[in-house]
Amino acid sequence: MNKPIIISGDGAVPVISVSPVILSAPGRGEDLQVRVSAPITGNQLPIIVFAHGFGSSLDGYAPLVHFWAARGFVVIQPTFLDSRTLGLSPDDPRKPLIWRFRVEDMKRILDQLDFIEDAVPTLKGRLDQTRIAAAGHSFGAQTTGMLLGTRVIGPDGSLGEDMSDPRIKVGVLLCAGGRGGEDLTPFAAEHLPHLNQSYAEMTTPTLVVAGDKDYSPLTVRGPDWFTDAYTLSPGARWLATLFGAEHMLGGISGYLVTETTDEDPDRVAAVQQLTWAYLRSALYPEDPAWPVACTALNSLGKVEGK
Repeated sequence: MNKPIIISGDGAVPVISVSPVILSAPGRGEDLQVRVSAPITGNQLPIIVFAHGFGSSLDGYAPLVHFWAARGFVVIQPTFLDSRTLGLSPDDPRKPLIWRFRVEDMKRILDQLDFIEDAVPTLKGRLDQTRIAAAGHSFGAQTTGMLLGTRVIGPDGSLGEDMSDPRIKVGVLLCAGGRGGEDLTPFAAEHLPHLNQSYAEMTTPTLVVAGDKDYSPLTVRGPDWFTDAYTLSPGARWLATLFGAEHMLGGISGYLVTETTDEDPDRVAAVQQLTWAYLRSALYPEDPAWPVACTALNSLGKVEGK
């Protein structure tokens, strides 16, 4: 069995996790619920705003969130309108624009960081609001990409609105959909027009993570579609490809979840440690965590840079 990456001097600490924290969200139809997870010790803590995949919620992705929080990050997870926990009706008028509501929800969190500090016990005065990262998986990666500079291409071929946010200094895209146009299946082209996207404008420093067995019904291409965010973006300077990984990358969306078809604790450990190490070194350039993690990946996958 492949061995997971081991980061020396792990330094994990206990985590406090509070939910739901309710944020006012005029025009959304209902308030925004978020989970906030933070280490119980430390000050000037960097922030990760995490975007879940389609149908999930603030309760998902515990394997990633707890790992990051136990090692020095404050992680904030919204529940988006597509969450199964909200149960929007099929004819809800918000559904066609949920991709936009998602981006607005992420920005709303950044707008209300002071309120979040006040709402979570022991967190007041401990955030470093100059070091903010955004991360997301699947649909959440599309959401995160928009914040990093990705643009939706309109029906006439023109670039849509720039929804990037300069408060976000670095990003992680997990299983991000690739370019649109003729690479989309007819279903995706008709029902998911936001996947017709351009990465050429994504300039924020980013790590892209993909699985080499991730076959999607949204594209006529194979797993390489999930590497487009790296190959087509000036900001995505690193690509981590995990061998044998499907869309859930071994089970990152939760413990023992039924949607995981490639369950592999070592693979999840690789994702945990690669993403944490990348964010550490990207936000603190003097920290050698990223090159150490790349060297330790061994036979679980490969890392490419440009």
